[in-house]
Amino acid sequence: MLGNAAVARGLYEAGCCVISSYPGTPSTEITEEAAKYDEIYCEWAPNEKVALETAFGASLAGKRAFCGMKHVGLNVAADPLYTMSYTGVNAGLVIGVADDAGMHSSQNEQDSRHHAIASKVPILEPADSAESLAFAKLAFEMSETFDTPVLLKMCTRVSHSQSVVDVGERIEPPVKPYEKNIAKYVMMPGNAIRRHPVVEERTRKLLEWAETASINRVEMGGTHLGIITSSTSYQYVKEVFGDSVSVLKLGLLNPLPVQLILDFAAKVEKLAVVEELDPIIENHCRALGLAVVGKDVLPLEGEFSQNMVAAALDGEVHTGCALDEAIPNRPPVMCAGCPHRGLFYTLNKNKCIVLGDIGCYTLGAVAPLSAMEMTLCMGASVSAVHGFNKARGAETEGKTVAVIGDSTFMHSGMTGLANIAYNQSNSTVIILDNSITGMTGHQQNPTTGYNIKGDPAGKIDLEALCRAMGFHRVRVVDPYDLQACDTAVKEELAAAEPSVIISRRPCALLKYVKHKAPLTVDFEKCKGCKACMRIGCPAISQQNGKARIDATQCVGCGVCAQLCKFDAFQSVGKEA
Repeated sequence: MLGNAAVARGLYEAGCCVISSYPGTPSTEITEEAAKYDEIYCEWAPNEKVALETAFGASLAGKRAFCGMKHVGLNVAADPLYTMSYTGVNAGLVIGVADDAGMHSSQNEQDSRHHAIASKVPILEPADSAESLAFAKLAFEMSETFDTPVLLKMCTRVSHSQSVVDVGERIEPPVKPYEKNIAKYVMMPGNAIRRHPVVEERTRKLLEWAETASINRVEMGGTHLGIITSSTSYQYVKEVFGDSVSVLKLGLLNPLPVQLILDFAAKVEKLAVVEELDPIIENHCRALGLAVVGKDVLPLEGEFSQNMVAAALDGEVHTGCALDEAIPNRPPVMCAGCPHRGLFYTLNKNKCIVLGDIGCYTLGAVAPLSAMEMTLCMGASVSAVHGFNKARGAETEGKTVAVIGDSTFMHSGMTGLANIAYNQSNSTVIILDNSITGMTGHQQNPTTGYNIKGDPAGKIDLEALCRAMGFHRVRVVDPYDLQACDTAVKEELAAAEPSVIISRRPCALLKYVKHKAPLTVDFEKCKGCKACMRIGCPAISQQNGKARIDATQCVGCGVCAQLCKFDAFQSVGKEA
């Protein structure tokens, strides 16, 4: 099983009944796979904070619950998490978080173990699919035994690699009765101050358990080197050294054991710590007075590899295959027919300052469109354009916009929009409504009208919502229509009040979207001016000084044809 699918199987076998998540690579498949089990209610929530609070409500009601997200999503969910540590749980509550070392699909390299330490909740870290399944089940047992939410930390390599698992039957425990307990669940200061000692006592009990827990295991081999490691780093260590060194493989990363580490260190001549990103284990060892090799030879950033570990710890480095010729880089680019392309072309043409957001449309920052100048976090574009214009006033109001996707807007753009309406900056916000959550693989969201299973669901009316929030100027444009986009952008930027433009067209990759026939180039008419290249469409290239179209990619959107002054682009047939 894929690691994420194994987590989902573990949730199923553990009797989990409610799952609320927000999609985010590399965590998304956990909830998608869990949704295939009819015994589990699954949903996509508007954001991670809402998702975790929903899961907490289910736990409070007496049923086991799970919430999944990627590492930056845990920042959004941190508010309830830190207080949830004080309240504890009723039925088991597990929070899946997937880190993305190497930033394959993320804006930072964040180590979620810090959240576990700061919030004082236990965190489990599986190293393969079998452990992903087993640890998901164990997390529920720990949650109920120690009265705590439990973090289950995945990473890109464990989430998206496959290994063998043994599956079992679903065992759904009886529903735990809900009992009114104001002192435990109402975290006003007078109650919260009495819950903090409970949290500290729980940590002491978890630490005692960590010393002998089977998920923290010693694998004795050669004693000239002992390595303490976890997660995917354990796989690299074993592939490089096998049984030639001794290994302490940690499955519980907070709290970290003390005596187990000291005893292991006493059995080896040299001690090393191999862990991706921050030196959590290493600093713990140093605090115990141990001399360790760690971040002095291994990097603080990026993913590790077998050869990296081997080179750092005097193992055997293997050379890989070399290519006979240099292959040019192929940077990511918006798909052919992407509805965002026309809008970004318009913004670039009008020399707008574009404050961007998180989504596949972040590729609008890439040449040749180069139409985005800031991307921070979910929802930040809307808040930032307000601050930008408040700081510079009329100097920037007529040329600065925020762009945000429909799913991201529902995630955390609404509060920023409320701030614009309430505090009245003359700001223009463009909602890029492609009718799906695109970047993470086409998940539904509150604006699509469908739930996680594709069944009809509640649907948010973006135009009505924006008007209800106090915007008088709300208009919808088709991003395939360059003239309409140009008119809308110019008019809204010229207006002396806040405005919203909704750029609406479904993602070109959605199965229900019917495309027009691909275009072709009339070489007699093409002058080789390269105007069509300014939109960065992967279906268009240049050969022998003339534009060419790859018919296998072209969806006939016609944006390129609107740029050609010589009418060189023509349709070749029927709609696809």
